[in-house]
Amino acid sequence: MIHHKNPQLNKNGELIHLLSTEGLSQDILTHILDTAANFVSVSDREVKKVPLLRGKSVFNLFFENSTRTRTTFDIAATRLSADVYTLDIARSSASKGESLLDTIANLSAMAADIFVVRHSESGAPYLIAQHVAPHVHVVNAGDGRHAHPTQGLLDMYTIRHFKGDFRNLTVAIVGDVLHSRVARSDIHALTTLGCPEVRVVGPRTLVPSDLSQMGVRVCHTLEEGIRGADVVITLRLQNERMSGALLPSSQEYAKSFGLTPERLAWAKPDAIVMHPGPVNRGVEIASSVVDGKQSVVLPQVTFGIAVRMAVMSIVAGNEA
Repeated sequence: MIHHKNPQLNKNGELIHLLSTEGLSQDILTHILDTAANFVSVSDREVKKVPLLRGKSVFNLFFENSTRTRTTFDIAATRLSADVYTLDIARSSASKGESLLDTIANLSAMAADIFVVRHSESGAPYLIAQHVAPHVHVVNAGDGRHAHPTQGLLDMYTIRHFKGDFRNLTVAIVGDVLHSRVARSDIHALTTLGCPEVRVVGPRTLVPSDLSQMGVRVCHTLEEGIRGADVVITLRLQNERMSGALLPSSQEYAKSFGLTPERLAWAKPDAIVMHPGPVNRGVEIASSVVDGKQSVVLPQVTFGIAVRMAVMSIVAGNEA
């Protein structure tokens, strides 16, 4: 029997890279969330730094644009006392045609310890993880349509914070699931953490057909999808990844699937509303819901810093 080992884990089963929530055990996911809980309180301190990554170098490699993810990784690494280098790759050697692995080899020669990578090609962080020296760790900050594990983990942290045990929750993920790496990371994490009912909600053109194998319920009307839900995660319409045929217009989408206060009433009265951002107000979600009392969009961003601190401190503490 061929044993495909998970490239994220060392031979002792410890996390050395974070590439995807897929294939990580409940214990590992819970350990990350528990570690993040210790860092949430760091935000409340006057001195926000802990010395866990002092002397280590974190390179933020964003081959694809991002404001919030890049900034929160920056803050997280700085709070861990790392030396942080954020490279605007779009304007650097990669755009001159230098290959991905050449770029990595050159940066490794500058004594990098952690690479945080966002890339438009699915699988790019895996390729990098296969080619780095044993002491170097790779964290996937989003690759193509494939995975966005730190967003998935900060979503799990947010759900656990507001709702407690996953084992009696109904979670609805609404919108452009087809193009969403966040949705995939959320689904893998939710099912691993024991969430009994994960619903994926959206028009047929934006919900992939292979989801039922992942143990989720597919719904094509918003009412069926969010009725009685404890958590509603709305996704951004990713116009930049769509061809015109998939969606007539964002107004049309809003008419059927936009989350308004009236529609939110289908969910449980104490349901929380999440969004990975950036939000298209008035398209996937009404402004009054984003700013309303059930929205936890801003706490998600705060928790994201603690979760990214947790991930970097855990992988840096384990050897390949």
